[in-house]
Amino acid sequence: MLADLLRASHLMPIEMLPAKASECARAAGFHQVLIYVADLQRTSLRLLAGDETTGRGHEAELHVEGTVPGRAYQYIDVLPAASAGEDVFEWWVPLLDGTERLGLLRVSAGRNDAETRTDMEALAALIALIIVSKRPTSDELAKRVRAQPMSLAAEMQWNLLPPRTYADARVAISASLEPAYRISGDVFEYAVDGPLVHLAIFDAMGHDTAAGLSGTLALGAYRNARRQGADLIGRSEAVEAALLEQYGHQRYVTGILATLDTGTGTLQWVNRGHHPPIVIRDNRWTTRLACTPGHPMSTDLGLPITVCQEHLQPGDRVVLYTDGITEARRPGGREFGIERFTDFLIRHHADGLPVPETLRRLIHALLEYHEGRLQDDATVLLCEWIGPHTEPAAVAAEWTGLSSAGLDGGAGPRP
Repeated sequence: MLADLLRASHLMPIEMLPAKASECARAAGFHQVLIYVADLQRTSLRLLAGDETTGRGHEAELHVEGTVPGRAYQYIDVLPAASAGEDVFEWWVPLLDGTERLGLLRVSAGRNDAETRTDMEALAALIALIIVSKRPTSDELAKRVRAQPMSLAAEMQWNLLPPRTYADARVAISASLEPAYRISGDVFEYAVDGPLVHLAIFDAMGHDTAAGLSGTLALGAYRNARRQGADLIGRSEAVEAALLEQYGHQRYVTGILATLDTGTGTLQWVNRGHHPPIVIRDNRWTTRLACTPGHPMSTDLGLPITVCQEHLQPGDRVVLYTDGITEARRPGGREFGIERFTDFLIRHHADGLPVPETLRRLIHALLEYHEGRLQDDATVLLCEWIGPHTEPAAVAAEWTGLSSAGLDGGAGPRP
């Protein structure tokens, strides 16, 4: 099954994947495989249909909230689907790019045993890899995950950002941002470099295409400087230089640029006119990390840039965010606020939700609080330092929800 599908994938457009997956899956005793991908806001699951016959008799769109497939997606769990007959068993199986949720498979088979489950999970893993490999060149897939038109600035931003979830045994990262189809100047970034994890969040002035261009330029300059070996101050100066060269003093960008040493738990960062990072400890205590801010990038005010440092404990979560998170308000009402924001993260983590699902719910709570329409970009980037060791990965699996589905790759017991 896997060998045939992998061989076929090299010369296969994404439109052929549903039919080819079902065809190859018959070698493992599966009757049918349907592929559902999550929309950009992660509120629905949409059928990837290669032709009119694919998925006939099945819903083309499924809600994430209040449905069995939605629960399988939220909790990254293999769950039974409504059976098509007495001798037919069907399941919802998560599609994952590493720890990033892509959608679900609906798989039907004539048997129900441990081997079947193992084969389903292996098939889902390969289909996810194929989807990710085809995504940069597929307009069909890009249109399938959109529920509404996208602004030009959002088109640029989404094509630059890393996946919204990453985890290994040392660190777990998740991010979310809204309004998904109208984001303009907010961008987030993370990258792993040996024992170092680089984190950044930028908020460009304005809410138009020019803000999107400024955010894009800031992210590109930051990556370029980082990959050439610049330190934190040098990276922020490179961003400022690029903005000044392009816009003079007409546009500016605020941001936090940080590096976490996973071997020691040492977090270093510079603040360029932005909200300070927050640390959540023991899922109870919150601390705003004090650091004298430098001037926003491209204002060229000449303020000193300070590298600040904090020693984390295993399990500490570092939260970077933009003002759209805390300053969202109903007309004439109170702001969402920093306390409501951190309380939301703490309560939902205590409820046992995977952190990616907590952030998904946070963004939707924010939208609801703002009556469905944000006036500013709202972005949050959360990073938990698990510890210095590359194995086992049990905590990361639990953090992202993989352990509930048995998809943790033999991570072993939680220490």
